[in-house]
Amino acid sequence: MRIIFTGSGEFGVPTLAALLEAGQEIVAVCTQPDRPAGRGRKLTPTAISQFASAHLLPVIPTSDINAEHLPLADLMIVIAFGQKIAPAVVDYPRLGSVNLHASLLPKYRGAAPTNWAILQGETETGNSIIRLAQKMDAGNILSQSSLSIGEMETAGELHDRLATDGAKLMRHTVDELQAGKIREIVQDETRATLAAKLSRQIAVIDWNSPAVEISRKIRGLYPWPGCRVRLTDAAGNERARLTLSRARAVDGEGPRWHPGEIAADGAIACGDQAVELIEIQPDDRRSMSLSDYRRGNPWMPGMKLESI
Repeated sequence: MRIIFTGSGEFGVPTLAALLEAGQEIVAVCTQPDRPAGRGRKLTPTAISQFASAHLLPVIPTSDINAEHLPLADLMIVIAFGQKIAPAVVDYPRLGSVNLHASLLPKYRGAAPTNWAILQGETETGNSIIRLAQKMDAGNILSQSSLSIGEMETAGELHDRLATDGAKLMRHTVDELQAGKIREIVQDETRATLAAKLSRQIAVIDWNSPAVEISRKIRGLYPWPGCRVRLTDAAGNERARLTLSRARAVDGEGPRWHPGEIAADGAIACGDQAVELIEIQPDDRRSMSLSDYRRGNPWMPGMKLESI
């Protein structure tokens, strides 16, 4: 089929690759314009633009897809694009437009479904392919797939697994659309929940909270926005700045330690139990196990972690 692919983020790259591998004709790739990125604020193309250019696909960088003159197409696929698409553009292709969303809709509609699934303690998530609708993520469901969430999995890891799974699901769904075999299911609005956009403020840790909630926050917000902390010694002197990347709830050592303090066993005291940090990322360094970090850096009982 003649397909217009519309997306910006890395989540859509495996799907675009799968469509090419399946022999579909990509007649246009619409993506956000180049944006400043990195410390040098150099103009950088989106992940979709980079992949499309490398594979000699026709790229349309646009800040308003509704103002573009699009080629004739059988289908438009939209994945993490970041623009409101007008009804006339949605209905422009012969078979309309579909969207890949990383949740089991109607749960977790919105910008950050992968993160919120972990934050809320879900053990299962998945992908949904829906008709593109004017109400956010509310279109009819064409297909779904399920994935279990690992007990220690981070949002970044789950994002990558869902991206790979979504590519397989989209390839199958496109084949079913082409054959006229799709059965659409209307979403149950009474079961809809919101996966709100993330901010750095949500990553602030209150060590008085339950250990389970804190460990979910650490995993669910890594790599972005990331739970960043200042490590201080007993005298209050800053010793390091870290991003916490993987953690789990463990039994604490009781009221001997204040919330946020490193206990004798190396865990962090909190509101009920304690949080064992499995992996951390020091500023300007790669993520590493806490045990590796402790080989060359102080991690003593009575030191404290403070959110920044």
